[in-house]
Amino acid sequence: MKQKTLAIIKPDAVEKSAIGEIIRRIEEAGFKILAMKYTRLTKSQAMAFYEVHKEKPFYNDLVKYMTSGPIVPIALEKENAVEDFRKLIGSTDPTKAEEGTIRKLFGTNIERNAIHGSDSAENGEREVLFFFSKSELVTTSETF
Repeated sequence: MKQKTLAIIKPDAVEKSAIGEIIRRIEEAGFKILAMKYTRLTKSQAMAFYEVHKEKPFYNDLVKYMTSGPIVPIALEKENAVEDFRKLIGSTDPTKAEEGTIRKLFGTNIERNAIHGSDSAENGEREVLFFFSKSELVTTSETF
């Protein structure tokens, strides 16, 4: 069964002009792009998206960072999408990520790690719908 997952090319990777190369790697890994946009989060949007981390010490820094520049949210679909995408992007800490992963190639540190990926199928569905309406998704599946 196909799953949906959300990727967000973060402000540091946008600033490095890595959007095209990251998208190329995503497509080469067999992911179908259902929707994508170039945008900038407001503080309230970032706070809502990362609400799950609200009580963690890094929350305010994360919100500040994610609103510091443009981002590229991308709705993706593939068999086993969440797990496969987590492998493609690598460890949250780029210094610990496997060679060839997106975070190893484009990330700087644990905060400026180039890309977000959903951590579960449930969060993938929720996160995709945070950025895209059902009508914006170009899909042949009926999971939405």
